[in-house]
Amino acid sequence: MAGGVIVSATAGKDYPGNLTLHVFITCVIAATGGLIFGYDLGISGGVISMDDFLKKFFPAVYRKQSLVHQSVNQYCAFDSQILTLFTSSLYLAALVSSIFASYITRKLGRRVSMVAGGVLFAVGAILNGFAQNLAMLIIGRLLLGFGVGSANQSVPIYLSEVAPHRYRGGLNMMFQLSITIGILVADLLNYFFAKIDGWGWRLSLGIALVPALIIIIGSFFLPETPNSLIERDHHEKAKEKLIELRGVPNVDEEFNDLITASEAAKLVKNSWRNIIKRQYRPHLVMAICIPMFQQLTGMNVIVFAPVLFRTIGFKNQASLMSALITGIINSLATVVSIFTVDKVGRRALYLEGSLQMFICQLVVALAIGLKFGVNGNPGDLPTWYAVIVVILICIFVAGYAWSWGPLGWLVPSEIFPLEIRSAAQSITVSVNMIFTFIIAQVFTAMLCHMKFGLFLFFAFFIMVMGLFIYYLLPETKGVPIEEMITVWKNHPYWRKYYDDLPSPKQVELA
Repeated sequence: MAGGVIVSATAGKDYPGNLTLHVFITCVIAATGGLIFGYDLGISGGVISMDDFLKKFFPAVYRKQSLVHQSVNQYCAFDSQILTLFTSSLYLAALVSSIFASYITRKLGRRVSMVAGGVLFAVGAILNGFAQNLAMLIIGRLLLGFGVGSANQSVPIYLSEVAPHRYRGGLNMMFQLSITIGILVADLLNYFFAKIDGWGWRLSLGIALVPALIIIIGSFFLPETPNSLIERDHHEKAKEKLIELRGVPNVDEEFNDLITASEAAKLVKNSWRNIIKRQYRPHLVMAICIPMFQQLTGMNVIVFAPVLFRTIGFKNQASLMSALITGIINSLATVVSIFTVDKVGRRALYLEGSLQMFICQLVVALAIGLKFGVNGNPGDLPTWYAVIVVILICIFVAGYAWSWGPLGWLVPSEIFPLEIRSAAQSITVSVNMIFTFIIAQVFTAMLCHMKFGLFLFFAFFIMVMGLFIYYLLPETKGVPIEEMITVWKNHPYWRKYYDDLPSPKQVELA
């Protein structure tokens, strides 16, 4: 207990199960679904900073950022709504796709959604790689978005359902690790392909086909989750898979609880309508607030690092190299989270990461404000200043990568009961994509008008979201996924929603 807030909870059940090689490989393969999202995040920021790409599709932006006169406001070098639409159109498509993927995930299984996401992403990658005009480019982006939405909706659920509850945090975080690896690979390729005159950007966009093929092929070798099999009345097969995944012969207690949860879920005729009921209020709040705050950290501004670095005066290759450095830090820090989340818990990582990012945003705002002032005219950019900015951004990225980055996908995927799980996960993905779209669309305009105040803007929200976690998020470490209701019943704020619900079995869900 800290400040009247419960910081840990135990469900009272400890299902038998081992971290077998089979379940580890299964989770690694499934987690590759994050590669497509990460690769696109990394590749977009790099490509739109490449001169050849800008010349072909956005000549006005190229002319603006190429000016070197003292009168140029560097804050506004990339301020173009058409340019940002290239990046942000993907997130609108992902939003729509995640809603349809909810139905597929529930009715046809998690694997089908993952395959569909890979196929759509592959087609979008081919269109982008061969794009001849802006329309072809945007259509390709939309298809990429449909693929990302499908994968992001199904993969976190799959990982949480397959993993033994004692190892669920670390195994689920492999999804975020795949995202960071995708970003890192994209940054690395951007750095080298930018040196190819005329068509290097085509390679950057077209190679997105590779992570798409990885998830398509990998999905065919994955078992369906026991939860999904039970949900579709394949009980015998579900028990066989559960025994196989847990590595022990006696899984009766967990299997029976899965059946009980599934039977309750079947009473729910419309999970979208039921999610607004009182007993699901905590889940709905988390499904909305966690992905919203994840984007309001300002991390996606950092993900578009080549644009950010060029805005603050770095040359093209220097900006891509700096982005590559932050990509390496991102991946390494995510590994730290994988090995600590099931030991120290979700709340501790959330709160430490929030404090670290808050301080970094304040210092970055100060550093950029002192150098650029309000006019955005940096003059000559000294090496020491560039090093300090890169170090600060790396510290920020590390804080995000072991807290809000992976936990933003882990916590929502593990807290939802089966009867609303697909719909709630779709809300999580949709809110994530809405705010990713908004920030991607207005980032360059906000930087142009708010200048260094943009970083203070994000610092404020980081402070708010830290308080949100401290007072409203219970600890879910080590709690079996179908026993998660206990953490809400024991929470000082949320338990009032369960005062008249002594047992889930007594609740009329239909």
